[in-house]
Amino acid sequence: MIYELRTYTFHPGKINTYLDIAKNVGRPARGQNYGTNCGYWTSEFGSLNQIWHLWEYESMEERARLRDELSRNEAWTRDYVPNIRPLIQRQDIRFLNKVNGINPPVQEGGFYELRMYRMAPGRAAGWAKGYKDIMPVREKYSKNVGVWTGEAPQPNEVLHMWNYMSLEQRAKARGDLFKDPDWLAFLAAGAGAIVEMNNVMLIPTDYSPMK
Repeated sequence: MIYELRTYTFHPGKINTYLDIAKNVGRPARGQNYGTNCGYWTSEFGSLNQIWHLWEYESMEERARLRDELSRNEAWTRDYVPNIRPLIQRQDIRFLNKVNGINPPVQEGGFYELRMYRMAPGRAAGWAKGYKDIMPVREKYSKNVGVWTGEAPQPNEVLHMWNYMSLEQRAKARGDLFKDPDWLAFLAAGAGAIVEMNNVMLIPTDYSPMK
């Protein structure tokens, strides 16, 4: 199984135009026939004018085959792609390997937090395994949506996603977590593994499978 996380950055003022085209043209044309869409979000805070969308494929070979089939879908190539290209400033792709999930939230609403950790070379896989092992402790405070390690272009990366109903819920969960001795022991055991930490707050689009 391989996951593809695509990030599109739009020219200022163009993201709403894109969302309309994606909802009414792109998603109906593509559906779940050319890879499984797991989620579709806009960014909030930090880097704005962005769309983040996550796709699942059986393998890189299946991805290549399905994208070749998609390139022959007339609604996609005629009505969607030419209309969104002028709106996009930049495209970025991450290929990811699953460690945990995907676990959709039990209720709709709120926001998703995607945390991206750049790890010291050679530490990503081991840290991610430890993170999966400590997950029962971590999930006492909020439920995990997914954990992945990077395949390309950044192999020394761990990503994990969480859903919260509010910023207040997130603050309480993280405050309580950092009082948990088992969690603090996990952090101490992994000292030095994380080089850089980033996160993004993601708001589901109305056509996202996870809302």
